[in-house]
Amino acid sequence: MSAPRKRRAAVTGIGVVAPGGTSTETFWKSTLEGASLLDRVTREGCEHLPLKVAGEVRAFEPSAAVEERYLVQTDRFTHFAMAAADAALQDARLGRADTDAAPFCAGVVTAAGSGGGEFGQRELQKLWSKGSRYVGPWQSIAWFYAASTGQISIRRGFKGPCSVVAADEAGGLDALAHAARAVERGTDLIVAGSTEAPLAPYSMVCQLGYRELSPVADPERAYRPFTEDACGFVPAEGGAMLTVEAAESARERGVPVRAVLAGHAATFTGPSRWELSGQGLAEAIRGALADAGCAPEEVDVVFADALGVPEADRAEARALADALGAHGRRVPVTAPKTGTGRAYCAAPVLDTAAAVLAMEHGLIPPTPNVSDICHDLDLVTGRARATEMRTALVLSRGLMGSNSALVLRHGAAGAS
Repeated sequence: MSAPRKRRAAVTGIGVVAPGGTSTETFWKSTLEGASLLDRVTREGCEHLPLKVAGEVRAFEPSAAVEERYLVQTDRFTHFAMAAADAALQDARLGRADTDAAPFCAGVVTAAGSGGGEFGQRELQKLWSKGSRYVGPWQSIAWFYAASTGQISIRRGFKGPCSVVAADEAGGLDALAHAARAVERGTDLIVAGSTEAPLAPYSMVCQLGYRELSPVADPERAYRPFTEDACGFVPAEGGAMLTVEAAESARERGVPVRAVLAGHAATFTGPSRWELSGQGLAEAIRGALADAGCAPEEVDVVFADALGVPEADRAEARALADALGAHGRRVPVTAPKTGTGRAYCAAPVLDTAAAVLAMEHGLIPPTPNVSDICHDLDLVTGRARATEMRTALVLSRGLMGSNSALVLRHGAAGAS
């Protein structure tokens, strides 16, 4: 008797709130154009801080996306998540009636690195300046890493598997892997992804200890990975949420399979040990390819981690060569985040959304602000590159030592 065929986890909807746009369409347009949206930090209370450049979401109005009763009990990072989840569900043609019929078959998985710093700071300022009677009860949960998972599930009535990955940047890909495994095991629908809002004064002060943070105040030169003058990364806010369901179920609903989450693997090499991260990242790539049943030469595009630290950039280039062989020096590589900033756990989820869109449109977006490459990589710069893509590899590393790789297959190829 043959073993039952594993259900394939498909991406059927995408929702984005990012510096490049507060919809998937505007995000993709700016990503494809290679727009550089890094700019001087304008958030109130941050003017005197040494971190001068970031990727801010400036066109987002929370009250237009989230009901007042949820707004008062949630932080900006959760506002982003709820808005992006709504957009992803709408994109997947999943209305309230579709999930109300089977609430225990729908769940949420998010990843978070910074939590609700802005909300927490506001409530603590009330405590110090006015007293405990002025602190609301939501202070106990709004800052918490699991807040977005909890609020999305409550608001949408999802009672299936729900979880949060409290991790460094690579946690964004790990959250998508959790979603894929839940679907493969029988869950009908998982809304998965990550959003971050690390640009409040308290949150920004917490980041100042990262030696990988760029000290450069010129937005066009602050974040330039794979170049001789790479000096670190620039932080950003925003993120993306994806709807993940069985490819077979999507076909039955008459909904296009946009991509298949085909393979994933993760390793750990220790905080800020960037030379070792190359070994860990290579092992994660090999593991993800094996999980997907994918040969190295099948990879058509790589969305790089692109930390912007010289040692880390060298390690990533070496990891591609080690894991993909000669193909690692020929495969097109891109890092659109150099135009919007590195949104911690949300950064690789935004890359995943861009990878899905790239495969759909046959266009690899460029790497903004980068031209003088000093590594043996086919880095796409300047303008988008037209090419057919069936398989994409998304990479992520965290400042605390996590390494993660995700293999995506084109919807038409992965669902067949």
